[in-house]
Amino acid sequence: MSTSPELSSELQLKKQKLDDFLRSRKRVLVAYSGGVDSAYLAFAAHQVLGGEMLAVLADSPSLARSQMQDALAFADEQNIPIKVINTDEMAKPDYVRNDAMRCFHCKDELFTVMEGFREQNGYGSVAYGVNVDDQGDFRPGQKAARNHGVVAPLLEAGLTKQDIRDLARAEGLRVWQKPASACLSSRIEYGRPVTRESLLQVEQGEEALRALGFEQFRVRHHGNLVRIEISRGEMERALQPWMAEEFTKTFKKLGFTYVTLDLEGFRSGSMNAVLPVAILNKAQ
Repeated sequence: MSTSPELSSELQLKKQKLDDFLRSRKRVLVAYSGGVDSAYLAFAAHQVLGGEMLAVLADSPSLARSQMQDALAFADEQNIPIKVINTDEMAKPDYVRNDAMRCFHCKDELFTVMEGFREQNGYGSVAYGVNVDDQGDFRPGQKAARNHGVVAPLLEAGLTKQDIRDLARAEGLRVWQKPASACLSSRIEYGRPVTRESLLQVEQGEEALRALGFEQFRVRHHGNLVRIEISRGEMERALQPWMAEEFTKTFKKLGFTYVTLDLEGFRSGSMNAVLPVAILNKAQ
């Protein structure tokens, strides 16, 4: 499919750079979660490489069932070949203890499993969907990717998050405006062990918010206290007295003692705000 003429010449050049990079890697495994970045990368790789690429979706307790179903549905819609693999980060004490490097241990498990699959099945590269904007955030998983020699085609092409959304929209991909998401473990405060029970509480809480009609949110797990983040544009509705009653009823039923609404609203990576500079530098 040709690049849409609505795209700027600069973005068309970035798209060409992405295609050229993917073509140079030959057989590629794409770490796929169903979010806009990995979904667009999988789509672009399939457009360039056809059957010489494979999207790999990692299944574990930290992946919400609704996210998994949507990821599988998108791959099916676009005829993207996909393989579901199981990862076992919950068996790693370094992951379960949930310090600031949890994401490193999660991605280390993912890329270890993908590397084994790559070697067994004759693929040339493992790729993931990190982009230019991700370089300004605390993301220890990028260190794991570098350790495993995982390639970053979107980053190599100089694509920002907005570029990727624009490209996905131009291709008519429904994920172009999909809200940003992350694994369920990222909702649990640092230092609190990751358990299947806490992951289920977060998953069910976010499903409840979705059922109430909210579009962008996070359920932050602080033990017996839950901190709900709602996007600024939806905050007025969240602050209605009847909605407070819904929040209280829903989250107390899930096992929380205290139910709070964060007045700063939704923001990605809010758990990182408490981390000291020395820890942030460790992930570089």
